[in-house]
Amino acid sequence: MMMKEDNRNLLLAITLSVVVLLGWQFFYGVPQMEKQKQIAQQNQQATSQTPPAGAGAVPVPSGVPGQPATTVPGGVPATPVAGTRDQALAASARVRIDTPKITGSIALTGARIDDISLKAFRETVDPNSPIIVLLSPLGGPNGYYTDFGWVAGPGTSVSLPNATTVWTPDAQVLTPAKPLTLTWDNGQGLLFRRIVTIDENAMFQVKDEVENKGGAAVTLFPYAQVVRHGRPPTLGYYVLHEGLIGVLGEQGLQEFTYDHVDKEPLLSAGTNGRVWKDVVGGFVGITDKYWAATVVPDQSRKYEGRFSSVQTGAARTYQADFLSEAVTVAPGAGAASTARLFAGAKEVAAINGYEQNLGIKRFDLLIDWGWFYFITKPMFFLLDWIYKHVGNFGVAILVVTMLLKGLFFPLASKSYASMAKMKAMQPEMLALRERYADDKMKQQQALMELYKTQKINPLAGCWPVLVQIPVFFALYKILFITIEMRHAPFFGWIRDLAAPDPTNLFNLFGVLPFTPPSMLHLGLWPIIMGITMFVQMKMNPEPPDPVQKMMFTWMPVFFTFLLGSFPAGLVIYWSWNNLLSVMQQGYIMRKFGVKIELFDNIKGMFGKKPAPAAAVPAPGKPANSNKK
Repeated sequence: MMMKEDNRNLLLAITLSVVVLLGWQFFYGVPQMEKQKQIAQQNQQATSQTPPAGAGAVPVPSGVPGQPATTVPGGVPATPVAGTRDQALAASARVRIDTPKITGSIALTGARIDDISLKAFRETVDPNSPIIVLLSPLGGPNGYYTDFGWVAGPGTSVSLPNATTVWTPDAQVLTPAKPLTLTWDNGQGLLFRRIVTIDENAMFQVKDEVENKGGAAVTLFPYAQVVRHGRPPTLGYYVLHEGLIGVLGEQGLQEFTYDHVDKEPLLSAGTNGRVWKDVVGGFVGITDKYWAATVVPDQSRKYEGRFSSVQTGAARTYQADFLSEAVTVAPGAGAASTARLFAGAKEVAAINGYEQNLGIKRFDLLIDWGWFYFITKPMFFLLDWIYKHVGNFGVAILVVTMLLKGLFFPLASKSYASMAKMKAMQPEMLALRERYADDKMKQQQALMELYKTQKINPLAGCWPVLVQIPVFFALYKILFITIEMRHAPFFGWIRDLAAPDPTNLFNLFGVLPFTPPSMLHLGLWPIIMGITMFVQMKMNPEPPDPVQKMMFTWMPVFFTFLLGSFPAGLVIYWSWNNLLSVMQQGYIMRKFGVKIELFDNIKGMFGKKPAPAAAVPAPGKPANSNKK
């Protein structure tokens, strides 16, 4: 009776797991991919139409008379729509940007940094594919840019630089060795100067200076913003954040998806979002899987941070910005405000370097290390260190797996030893179940007494699996989020460890000229993983119950299909881990005199039932010692 109930619970648990996984694929995974395709098409169409006046909402200081306490539209006529990205770039005179990592330009109209491409990264593994485009100007498809400037204080009526202001440059190219200075005179006694510098990677420093040549003091508020027109296509996975991101002082990490911002309360007419006041330290911006654009305020001054979303035509515009505390410029005096812009790939070494060298609070959280930060990040550093010595991230994964196996060998040894004792005591355990078949209480008491006498922990066999789960998740996270793993090759046909195995059994690994549906994506490495899992499970005695036997027989097949769409690096890890586990388990079973059932179980699958072997007694005790 008890065995039937256990079988029913096992069958129910596995059935529910299969239903959840398949249901997620059918009702969420596939529709989510279609949804993102539709969003991308809508954004393409929306950004080819005339956007409304106001190139993104400009933050205003709280308490300005007659204005909302949060944001208002900029009220500045938009750049005329040109259609294509190249035409939008040609709508303004520009200063070229050239560094070892990025290329692009700054528009002299508005002094916007709105043209950034990443030299070191391409769209596919093909070395001739286009380089990644990060920022694009308003007026072309998918406008995505940054603004810096000043906002007038309460009661101040003064002409300030805006989206139509034409600045005067002192150079035609910005490089790490040559800063760029832009100037503009408002004709009312205020001279504005913007000094832009850039490092070897992707960090800009923007220093805004104002000189008051008039007869009255002026109060101004420095601001910076990242603006994105239209919702970009996203992967939509829970394990990865894509959208608006920031570290807002003591408020800590804030991650808002595009849907999340859309559902926030109204800040002003048509604008949804959230505001954080009196913040010191951190950053705000917008992140994709591998790239990000963030603005960084002065880490010692208070500011007001904000995420917002507003409907603009057929699409929405998303914005992350900060508004620093007031600066008063007396007649004959000047003032300055310094901010930074990071626009590039989220490379771990660069991000950590900026946090340490520039003092940007928790800038490392721009990379989505997740809840297991304390495991994920150290494991990445270990992988990266080994990679620098072996020159291949796939090999580094194999080496790390071996190190982890060695680290947890004592725990695994105890677990497998306990399992070995359990197997040796199986005849006595079955005899107790039969003897007390009608009295479950006495049956459990007798089993517990047997465990105590033989010093067996029935849960010990779970420890290797439990230890592997956080390691598995951390490695999955690393492969999924870190750009260092993007397009990292292994050997043979694996050219990208962060992508699924490109081969497929159902077209005979490329022999047949068709692409099977995603549900039937089954590459060679997932098949290898399934074989190693099958071998590992067949090393143990077959369960006596037919239902359990069937479940454990088909489980490797289920996991083989499940991992078919996982990153190849993760499948390689699991295959190698299974192989090491087989070797480790075989060694320990032989050490404790427990028969390895692998070949007998395989023969049994083909109808060749081996003769039953005599039970091996547990060390130090006869097998029949507990029979009465």
